[in-house]
Amino acid sequence: MTQEHPLGSVIQGSLSQGLEVRLHGDISVEEMRVGKFLVVQGTRSKFFCLLTDVSLGTSSQRILADPPNPADDFLQAVLTGTSTYGTVELAPMLMFTPTHSDDLNSLNGHYDEAYDDLELLPVKTIPSHFSQVFDAGDRDFRMVFGWEEDPQHNNFAIGQPLDTDVPICLDLDRFVERSNGIFGKSGTGKSFLTRLLLSGIIKKRAAVNLMFDMHSEYGWEAMQEGKGVNTVKGLGQLFPGEVEIYTLDSDSTKRRGVRGAQEMYLSFDQIEIEDIRLVGFELGLSEASLDNANVLYSEFGKHWISSLLNMSNEDIKIFCEEKQGHAGSIMALQRKLKRLENLKYIRGACPFNYIDQILESLAAGKHVIIEFGSQSNMLSYMLATNMITRRIHSAYVKKADHFLQTKNPQDKPRQLVITIEEAHRFLDSKIVHQTIFGTIAREMRKYYVTLLVVDQRPSGIDNEVMSQIGTRVTCLLNDEKDIEAIFMGVSGGGNLRSVLAKLDSKQQALVLGHALPMPVVVHTRSYDQQFYREIGISDYQDMDDQELFAEAELAKSDLGF
Repeated sequence: MTQEHPLGSVIQGSLSQGLEVRLHGDISVEEMRVGKFLVVQGTRSKFFCLLTDVSLGTSSQRILADPPNPADDFLQAVLTGTSTYGTVELAPMLMFTPTHSDDLNSLNGHYDEAYDDLELLPVKTIPSHFSQVFDAGDRDFRMVFGWEEDPQHNNFAIGQPLDTDVPICLDLDRFVERSNGIFGKSGTGKSFLTRLLLSGIIKKRAAVNLMFDMHSEYGWEAMQEGKGVNTVKGLGQLFPGEVEIYTLDSDSTKRRGVRGAQEMYLSFDQIEIEDIRLVGFELGLSEASLDNANVLYSEFGKHWISSLLNMSNEDIKIFCEEKQGHAGSIMALQRKLKRLENLKYIRGACPFNYIDQILESLAAGKHVIIEFGSQSNMLSYMLATNMITRRIHSAYVKKADHFLQTKNPQDKPRQLVITIEEAHRFLDSKIVHQTIFGTIAREMRKYYVTLLVVDQRPSGIDNEVMSQIGTRVTCLLNDEKDIEAIFMGVSGGGNLRSVLAKLDSKQQALVLGHALPMPVVVHTRSYDQQFYREIGISDYQDMDDQELFAEAELAKSDLGF
């Protein structure tokens, strides 16, 4: 592939502030868009850069004081490219230097197959004055981001660059190694991006997923934004036999026509102080009430809530006299915990342990989606999510310790990705050190459990946790605090702020972090019939729900479920 005509020349810059490039006279500044991927051809090295800003320049202030008449096309053409010109700011992201004696001049006209295996390195220097700048070609993108069929990497295409029909791939094995985030203000397509990435993880078998589906839009059919009544398929429809759906509100699930969903219940006996502390704000609990909850737990153990709810005021006063609790705080705690009796999925006691069943499914390579239906208020969502996650994490810690002891590959736990929405509620700096989600985010991959957090307010997430987020897929954000939070712990993040602020409100995202070599703006892949075919499930695209359900049941029976 031959390179295109050069776009401009490097005129100044620094490693920390980026490069300033003056566009050649025949290049229109309107062709330069923030987020564009460009290549700078140095003398010894080649630099892959992201366009971060566009500006206009003049060689004399007199032109600005006396601009040409708008109707004088001839004078404007004379000035363009000499007295008036465009400049762009580039942020160098990656570079490579050939190891053999030939310099990069040999690459000006062609690419050689020998460069397929070149190692891309972090930028340690900058190109010299007047180095030429080119549009990135297909081979450049392939060199940096790989391709989906690469047998050496578990790649998944998340979208395309803004001006080129070349797939941008995430390395899913690296993606699931750390906790990751999908961010963007309301209406920018976070749900579709989440569904897209989870589909990739399932299809490529990079990990097993546990998805807490707050608004019941990932497991089965979901509404598509826009005019008219259009729906998209859920993961349970796309991957029958591989995805299991549990519901905490069976009536809502049946009304929506979801087939094969299993009811799930939790009991008061499974609720611990940590769970109550997490939802303390929603319940309106004071620190005094939580302190007295510890007194109750010390006395009654796991039956502390059931015992409290059955106590009369007189019983509470007697208990406080014997155990030195505060009667007023315990009565207030009792009144507020009565709200839990209204949750459809809470029982006094459960004869069956649904969390153990979920663990068995995950161990068998199944992906689990838990729907909340009408039980999607923050109290309900945070309580159930924390209770289930804490027990699953505890089981994974035991499995990881056992694997460390035996070194037997068969004992190695399957990598687990836990997806939560409204993540700032779980990862707020006031409570993050007391919740299981903060623990998972800080552990990285120690126990084979990571998070996929979905949120529209990244500024509400604790700074320490944000710095541990491996890969960030960010749609449009307007709030300055949210934009600042996205670049927490990111080297050179200041150069990317303008890129993030200029994204379109739909189907565009800035992707940066551990799962890809450099930040890039992508037009995200559409989640539609074409996507269903591209990920290899065309056999299911024309089936109705009844046929899909039959396929899922057949696959389950084949696997012994």
